[in-house]
Amino acid sequence: MEVSQAFLTARGGMTSHAAVVARGMGKPCVAGAGDIRVDYKNKQFSVNGTQVKEGDWLSLDGSTGQVILGQAPLVDASLTGDFAEFMTWVDEFRTMGVRANADIPRDAKVAREFGAEGIGLCRTEHMFFGGDRIDAVRQMIIAGLDYRRLEREISTAQAAKDDARVADLQKQIEEPKGLYLGALKTLGGLQKGDFAGLFREMDGYPVIIRTIDPPLHEFLPHTETEQRELAQKMGISFEKLHGTVEQLAEFNPMLGWRGCRLGIVYPEITEMQARAIFTAAAECLRDGIKVIPEVMIPLVGDVTELQDQASKVRAVAEKVQAETGQKFEYLVGTMIELPRAALLADEIAKEAEFFSYGTNDLTQTTFGLSRDDAGRFLPLYVERKLLKDDPFQVLDQKGVGKLIKMGVELGRQTRPDLEVGICGEHGGEPESVKFCYSVGLNYVSCSPYRVPIARLAAAQAALGDKTRDK
Repeated sequence: MEVSQAFLTARGGMTSHAAVVARGMGKPCVAGAGDIRVDYKNKQFSVNGTQVKEGDWLSLDGSTGQVILGQAPLVDASLTGDFAEFMTWVDEFRTMGVRANADIPRDAKVAREFGAEGIGLCRTEHMFFGGDRIDAVRQMIIAGLDYRRLEREISTAQAAKDDARVADLQKQIEEPKGLYLGALKTLGGLQKGDFAGLFREMDGYPVIIRTIDPPLHEFLPHTETEQRELAQKMGISFEKLHGTVEQLAEFNPMLGWRGCRLGIVYPEITEMQARAIFTAAAECLRDGIKVIPEVMIPLVGDVTELQDQASKVRAVAEKVQAETGQKFEYLVGTMIELPRAALLADEIAKEAEFFSYGTNDLTQTTFGLSRDDAGRFLPLYVERKLLKDDPFQVLDQKGVGKLIKMGVELGRQTRPDLEVGICGEHGGEPESVKFCYSVGLNYVSCSPYRVPIARLAAAQAALGDKTRDK
């Protein structure tokens, strides 16, 4: 995706992963064009009798979904002239904050240019794919699995008082432990630079950084050819790598071993990311940058999970402050993306200093719909008026909205000053933004290029309130 100019897919929809990542990059994406028939062998696709071959020009309008055969004239998006002046009027009336979902300094810079007042979601795993970073991630995964397995075997042997077995296992564990910790150190150094870049771009504004979220299998190749190439590059057998891929495979990965569940099994990953965040914060503070870091733990369904992860984050923060002599303010909060978390928001708020609603996944888990597959039938639901709108495009106020409202009220019963926002793609959709205002959210966060839309919708919501008062 990094090297592509635009994206056209036969499957998915507006909030499938391809669309979300593309929007964050500011690249056009038309997802879920179901009439497309892809012919991989001949490197072409057909649609409505038209053949499009590799090397042919296409022009995509990601806003309208229009796909044009040929090379259309293009212009860069910008906030200038009358539009820029109009947006200053908008901000005179707006009372709710608008942040951006941005993963790298380049995206953060664009977000600031469009008027974002901070970052509402930095997806740290997106930083893992640049350049050769993926190599360190893969080493972390493979060595980490061996390290944890041997740890368990040592524990079993110790319980059985098998001293010879313990001694043998302790020798075996040294290599994977060294590779695992070495990979974490490499990634920590790289992420520190990324976070410092975000803090510098957002000087004086809050930056919410989410710890690693996707399942580990997403970082490994799945075809035999790619696995053989990687095994050779890593100096391990194909059988070992293939076995690791098989071991990590899941039937339903979006509800599997991801989010805080990864951090609980691999606390060193959480600690590495926390150290990268706080050392970057300390360095920026030393250089006169005003830093407001907020660490977000994803996929929490119970307060015990958040307690586990938050305690590690806070312990690292104390160490970094002691080591650097820099004192900094920070928050630890969670992403509310499971219905259970919304229902237990009063308990979770005992530990969380902020909530951010991940409405892409909250919609998915509330409806029981896959956001990557529902594009096959949801348009028909809307067409037949079974649903007013596609709930992945326009927030479902009746169901998902009720969970959000409930979570806000419960959370603030426990913690009256609880900061609450939304970082799902609904944060850039006007009607959804107005709903967020009505239930008392502090801010909405959306892709950088949707920030002006969110600012305008937030102002309209505030003006609507004043009109009703009169």
